[in-house]
Amino acid sequence: MSDASRVDEGHVPFRGGRTWYRSLAARSEDDTRLPLLCLHGGPGANWLHLKPYEALADERRVVFYDQIGSGHSGLEEPHEVSIWQPELFVEEIGVVREALGLERVHVLGHSWGGMLGMQYATEQPEGLTSLIVESSPPSVPGWMPEIARLRSELPPEVEATLREHEEAGTTDSPEYEEAAMVFYERHVCRTDPWPDWLVECFEKLDANPEVYHAMNGPSEFHVIGTLRDWDITPRLGRIQVPTLVFSGRHDEVTPACTEAAHRAIPNSEYVVLEESSHMAQAEQPEETLALVRGFLSRVEAAAAA
Repeated sequence: MSDASRVDEGHVPFRGGRTWYRSLAARSEDDTRLPLLCLHGGPGANWLHLKPYEALADERRVVFYDQIGSGHSGLEEPHEVSIWQPELFVEEIGVVREALGLERVHVLGHSWGGMLGMQYATEQPEGLTSLIVESSPPSVPGWMPEIARLRSELPPEVEATLREHEEAGTTDSPEYEEAAMVFYERHVCRTDPWPDWLVECFEKLDANPEVYHAMNGPSEFHVIGTLRDWDITPRLGRIQVPTLVFSGRHDEVTPACTEAAHRAIPNSEYVVLEESSHMAQAEQPEETLALVRGFLSRVEAAAAA
């Protein structure tokens, strides 16, 4: 099967809009390898920061999609900003699964996608086989003190610039964006330069930031949107599927946050990648792919036994 013939792209109707998807068929047919559904971050970003996980399609079907309101799934119809709530995106997972025939599936979520994956898994959906949570806080209020600590370690003039614009409501200024990049280069992606797919991901987000601004805020570390009070921690004990939680040592979602998720999810596995921040798939790609492959193989071997 050629690479081109393995790719299926299309749209799934959802809530008056259309959710775009990209599905890669496995190179080799093996019925014991279940598909992997990938949930992107943001909120309001797009699938591109998950692109390295296409490599997993050598042995299983891998499905990506742009969540409604973002990427190729932009919502052109008139709508209220108040629709951008986590529950909308939990519902969308079920619609995508049904439309694409993902009756039994592994779910991998990165950043906001992992937050979404955790909330989805607490509902104990039928056919969910495992959950992988990459660099995701289980509690935004619990995450904010860690963000404050990381910001306190920035050069004083950088933190002063950030604070000045946040207090003045001028976070769209080039000066704020330049200061924010100092944080991003420490705690979002430490490769220099950033991979093309990550640059493109952020460019697309900047071109359509409605969902991001409504749910998150003006930057990764200034969360003032509808997610500011989001806390799934009390419900994580409901997750019954095998779960892997991992993050980077230098992650904006610090190990203190991801370890809290691990402790709350029964029998979960936990890994910290020592040379990564928030984009382990860019910073330690071989180790990250090996980690995910190994986990999925163990889950399937245990199920077969």
